[in-house]
Amino acid sequence: MRIAMIGTGYVGLVSGACFADFGHHVVCVDKDADKIAALHRGEIPIYEPGLDELVAANVKAGRLGFTTDLSVPVGEAEAVFIAVGTPSRRGDGHADLSYVYAAAREIAAALKDFTVVITKSTVPVGTGDEVERLIRETNPEADAAVASNPEFLREGAAIRDFKFPDRIVIGTSDERARKVLGEIYRPLSLNQGPLMYTERRTAELIKYAANAFLATKITFINEMADLAEKVGADVQDVARGIGMDNRIGAKFLHAGPGFGGSCFPKDTRALVKIGLDHEAPLRIVEAVLAVNENRKRAMSRKVLHALGGSLRGKTVAVLGLTFKPDTDDMREAPSIPLVTGLLDMGATVRAFDPAGMAQAREELPDITYCTDAYDCAQGADALVIVTEWVQFRALDLARLKQTLKQPVIVDLRNVYRPEQMAEHGFVYHGIGRPS
Repeated sequence: MRIAMIGTGYVGLVSGACFADFGHHVVCVDKDADKIAALHRGEIPIYEPGLDELVAANVKAGRLGFTTDLSVPVGEAEAVFIAVGTPSRRGDGHADLSYVYAAAREIAAALKDFTVVITKSTVPVGTGDEVERLIRETNPEADAAVASNPEFLREGAAIRDFKFPDRIVIGTSDERARKVLGEIYRPLSLNQGPLMYTERRTAELIKYAANAFLATKITFINEMADLAEKVGADVQDVARGIGMDNRIGAKFLHAGPGFGGSCFPKDTRALVKIGLDHEAPLRIVEAVLAVNENRKRAMSRKVLHALGGSLRGKTVAVLGLTFKPDTDDMREAPSIPLVTGLLDMGATVRAFDPAGMAQAREELPDITYCTDAYDCAQGADALVIVTEWVQFRALDLARLKQTLKQPVIVDLRNVYRPEQMAEHGFVYHGIGRPS
C-alpha cells in the first residue's frame, strides 16, 4: 500500500520505517527542510537503536522516501498518518493541537481518491471529530475517513514494540477504513499482532489511560520506596513480592528518581485537563503529577544528605542525563532538576551520558561534560547514577574508588547491591533501601 507519514519526529520516523519494512511504500513528510536534507544524507535526527540501519535498508530498497511537499505523496496515498507533535500548551497544560489541525487542512487540500486519514499523534478525546470537520470544511469533495491509531512505542525499544506489539488499537466505525488499516497491519498476522477495533473516541482515550496507569505504577512504587527507607525495608523485594501477583505485574515497579520523557508528563497533564473540561476530575492522576514533580526536586537533597548536609565546594559526578537508557531524549529528564538543585546548593557538577550530552548542553550549560564514567568520577566527592545505561551496570569498582575523592555512591536506579558496594568500601545510598 502507499502511505504518507506526516511528521518525521520519533513516532513518524519509526512508524514510517517499520511500515516500509513491512513492504509498503512510504513517504515521510516534514516542513523542516534541514531535517529532510539530513535524512536524504542518511543522518537520523534521533537516537534509537537499529533505526539507522532500518531506514537505510528501506531507502535503498525504494520503499521509503522523504520530502517537504505533502501534495504528491498525499494525493497518491491510500492512508495518511498524522504523526506531528502535540506538546503541552504553554500556560495551561492542554495538548497543543495546532500542528495536527494545520496538517489536517493541508492533507484535505491534497486528497484525491478515497483515503484514510489516521491520527497517530497522541491527541485528546474528540480530536478526530475536529480533524474530520476540518477536512470537510477545507475540501467538501474529499472522499476520506478519519481514524485513530495511537502508538505504544517505548523509546529505546521502539522497533521491536512496533513489530511485536501487545495490541494495535484502531478507532473507526468506517468499514472501508477498517479494511485499509487491516491490510496495512496484515504483515503482523504471522506474529499474531492483536488488532482491537473500537470507536474513534475510545481509541483516543485508551492511549491517555495507558500512559496515566503506567505513570501511576511508577509513582506508587516510588512512594513505597520512601516508606521502605523509613521503616528499614527493601523496596526491590517489595516490588518483586507484589509484581509476582499476575493481577499487578512486575513491569514499571522500579523505584527511581521519578518519570520524565516526552509522553508521561505531557499526557498525564493533558488527561487531567480533559477530565476537568468534562467535569470528571481525575484526582489520582492529579496526585501522580504532584508526587512526581516533588520527587524529582527531592533527589538533590538525597545527595546533600549523603555528603553530610553541605554541598558548598563539593564536586558531584552524575552518570546518565537522558530520562531513560537507549535514547538521547532529555525532555523532562529527572537529571535536570537534580543537577539544577546541586548547582543551587553550591556544588560543581561533572556529567557523562552515552548519547544525550549534545541535548543536555542546551538544558544544562553550566556543568562539565566528560568523556566516560571514570573521567566523570575524577576527584568527585560523590557519584550519582541517574540513568541506568548498561555501561554503568558493571563499572570497575576498584578503579572507581581510586578515582573518586570520597567513596560515596548515590544510586538512584538501584543498579548495584548494597552488600556488593560495602565489600568494596563504598558509602552507598540507594532508593528505598537501608543505607
